[in-house]
Amino acid sequence: MIKCLAIADLFIDREMMEEGLKDLATKGISVDIKEWRHSDLDSLQKDNIKIEKHGCDAVELPEYLLENIEEYQWIITQFAPIGKKVIERAENLELVGVLRAGTENVAVSYAEEKGIAVYNTPGRSKTSVSEFTVGLILTEIRNIARGNQKLREHQWQKYYPNGLLAPELKESTIGLIGYGEIGQRVAHLLRPFGCNILFFDDYFDGTSPDTQVSLEELVEKADIFSMHYRLTPQTKHMINESHFKKMKPSAVFINSARAGLVNEQDLIQALRNKEITGAAVDVFEQEPLPADHPYLTLDNLTITPHIAGSTIGNFANSPKILVNRIFREYL
Repeated sequence: MIKCLAIADLFIDREMMEEGLKDLATKGISVDIKEWRHSDLDSLQKDNIKIEKHGCDAVELPEYLLENIEEYQWIITQFAPIGKKVIERAENLELVGVLRAGTENVAVSYAEEKGIAVYNTPGRSKTSVSEFTVGLILTEIRNIARGNQKLREHQWQKYYPNGLLAPELKESTIGLIGYGEIGQRVAHLLRPFGCNILFFDDYFDGTSPDTQVSLEELVEKADIFSMHYRLTPQTKHMINESHFKKMKPSAVFINSARAGLVNEQDLIQALRNKEITGAAVDVFEQEPLPADHPYLTLDNLTITPHIAGSTIGNFANSPKILVNRIFREYL
């Protein structure tokens, strides 16, 4: 019998794990659930950020999670790090399942060298992040958050950084940078508005109702940009000063993907110098955002505290999505 260790956390708790992994029993796989304990969400996020910036061995698992780990052939985790030390100790490990698209918390290359399969959960956030992205676009171009704030300050203001008359999505050209499951879902949600949708993605070779172009062409033609690329060493700062300078002065830039895809300082300068009209950002190089961060001084920027994926469905459905993938591709 295969034994699986499932590591729950404050986002995917024990109950979600039990419900989402219950079908493993039909294949004779027993599941033990342990919890990676944190006092609050902030402390969990600090560990997550440390792992994202410095690698999966930057945070060590507590001993209570490692006890008898050599008995397990499978480990399923969302955020808990499965680094080299964990893999070495889990001497019978055959599979690691990650309950999100990114695998920064797993020593993937080391695992694969040892013949251990690593499965992520692509597309688990496609509904939550795509809906939020459309919300950010509308909030930024139609001054929804700014209008709300001004009214709370007892100001009846109708003129904002993008002018007295805001643009509409209808007939706007949307530039999607990344056309995976989330990027395609954003396109699907935007088409009924009457947008012209361009996309850049080096890895996409399928058919699409939208228009695939080079990054250079997209930068020059789009009115609204939205980031949906995976963050890798090769894509870090893939959008920077050289791209902002080629955008239309009326352009709006949206990032609900990963902060590292964009050179943050270059975006700040582009907004300060009015090289582009505005931006909306949900992800940051440093989280939580410091009180003295330059973003907080910009009136042509909408910011939210990394909440694009924070929906019940996103987390509750992740174990089910991963199990279905393992059934299709591994068992």
